Amino acid sequence: MRKNRRNVCLLLLSGFVLFNSACAQNPPLTGKAYVKEELSVAQATVLLNNDKNLIPLQNLDNNKIASIRFSGIYGAGFDSLLNKYTRVDLINGLDYLSVKTLDNLSQDTKFYNTLIVQLSDAEVNNPQIIAFINDNQKIKNVIVSLIGNGNSLKKLNNISSPIVWSARVSQVAAYFGAQAIFGGVAITQRLTQTYTPKYIAHSGFLTAKTRLQYTVPEDAGINADNLKAIDDIASEAISSRATPGCVVLVAKDGKVIFNKAYGYHTYENAIPERITDIFDVASMTKISATTMEAMQLYDAGKLNLDSTLGTYLPITRNTNKKTLTVREILLHQAGLIPDIQTFEVVKPTDHSTDSSAAFPTKVNDNYYLRKNYFDDVMLPAALRSAVKTRGQYVYSDVSMIFMQQIAETITATPLNKYVQDKLYNPLGMQTAGFLPLYRFPADRIPPTEDDKKDRKTLIDGYVHDPTAALMGGVAGHAGLFASANDIAILYQMTLNRGTYGGVQYIKPETVDLWTSKQSAVSRRGLGFDRWDPIADRHYPSKLASDLSYGHTGFTGTCVWVDPKYNLVYVFLSNRVHPNVGNKLGSLNIRPRIQDAVYEAIQKGM
Repeated sequence: MRKNRRNVCLLLLSGFVLFNSACAQNPPLTGKAYVKEELSVAQATVLLNNDKNLIPLQNLDNNKIASIRFSGIYGAGFDSLLNKYTRVDLINGLDYLSVKTLDNLSQDTKFYNTLIVQLSDAEVNNPQIIAFINDNQKIKNVIVSLIGNGNSLKKLNNISSPIVWSARVSQVAAYFGAQAIFGGVAITQRLTQTYTPKYIAHSGFLTAKTRLQYTVPEDAGINADNLKAIDDIASEAISSRATPGCVVLVAKDGKVIFNKAYGYHTYENAIPERITDIFDVASMTKISATTMEAMQLYDAGKLNLDSTLGTYLPITRNTNKKTLTVREILLHQAGLIPDIQTFEVVKPTDHSTDSSAAFPTKVNDNYYLRKNYFDDVMLPAALRSAVKTRGQYVYSDVSMIFMQQIAETITATPLNKYVQDKLYNPLGMQTAGFLPLYRFPADRIPPTEDDKKDRKTLIDGYVHDPTAALMGGVAGHAGLFASANDIAILYQMTLNRGTYGGVQYIKPETVDLWTSKQSAVSRRGLGFDRWDPIADRHYPSKLASDLSYGHTGFTGTCVWVDPKYNLVYVFLSNRVHPNVGNKLGSLNIRPRIQDAVYEAIQKGM
């Protein structure tokens, strides 16, 4: 036990990244000193040449962005912050100032439609760099981030691209400028004096904050020391073998004030947990994919809460599912059974170790299901299942499988493709999605169960849920993988009542309706789980308000949004590794960490 505690402590130290959140190095300042410097930077930062409203950047799904850094000593922090918002590839400009030229750089960046060029006073005096900007701004979007003195503006007089200029030279200025480009912070100042005939006093463009900011707890009125209880609870979880590792994120007032990784992917301590790790979020899929799509279809007038399964799915019309309404399904009150049988009914002839036209559905490495297995076996089993508890609350995975079928029928688009194209990519969620191994290496994904019984392998990068696995990894109730930052982005959007990055994804009144209590017999909203009014359950935690909504996941995950406190809380773990246990639940790890956040809020500074 002592050795385990030592490993945990070591990792707590190594995981203490920029203000528990954004970058790969420690911040130059912490606490109130950071906030003071940030205020000074905000007063010294202006936006020029933004006539076309390029900043804050929009259309993240169609932007291929590169950040070009020359000798800027603050470039690493700047680039790290950029990558909180979307994928930004990093290019060392110094590589193009010797044998290779800046013409080579133009060639090497031809497939990027947006270039962010970092400049200091030194680079501004290099005519080659200015010529590079002038050439490229004619054919693509170029954004200049200048940290330096006002005289440098004179050298940029012919630049027509947006310039984010900070007269205050500091690491915090780099963090602030990167976030300003994406709307993580607002630009509120204009030039206080004239520098050139173009850059005159009182000129400049103002912007609004439209996305998450990454900062210190004190920026949201919280003393960072009061969040140390999170470290202790996470350490307890790992040393008690409730989970080999976890990631915790807290966003308050639209600001990520805590994001920290603890432990390792496995108890062998081979791969340290990272805040960018991609977790199987299990039943969080229900609200993070299926319900989100349903809300958009509801907004478009394509989904009626009081229409029936028979309305949307002709295959149900001769079954006992015909009259079940969308509202009942979303509330888990349709009388559907919790789940259907899975691997126990798979026959030897149903699967193969090799992929082929006859066995196309990949469940795991060396496990492929026969073609149309879902349509031939699983869907008929769901259609034949009993409906015994209609009107009562019985939590059901089958309900969200039917919801998936409805959504896919309406849109003629698979669930995974719809949410990727309509939500995750436009929002800048870089890791979120189904079937993660098509996009990411397995070492970015903490493994779940070592399945000795059915799949006879360690499940890593494939969905843990057996029903979703047999559906090929895409299901209405499970199958989504994501990082903590991506989950925070998605639920900051709902906390903003459907808006993020200046785009309305879901109507405000729809968010209000679906996330509020909608059942006379349970605590549930439409798709969403909610605060439980039965006091001794302390769900989701003792101090959560009655406005709280979110969901948990079987793999050891949760997200909770509390509009009363303007709060998003994310906890991701792989507590089912190497096998399913209940210590994470019996030790109340998730609610205790959540309450540690509320306690810190209540204590203030």
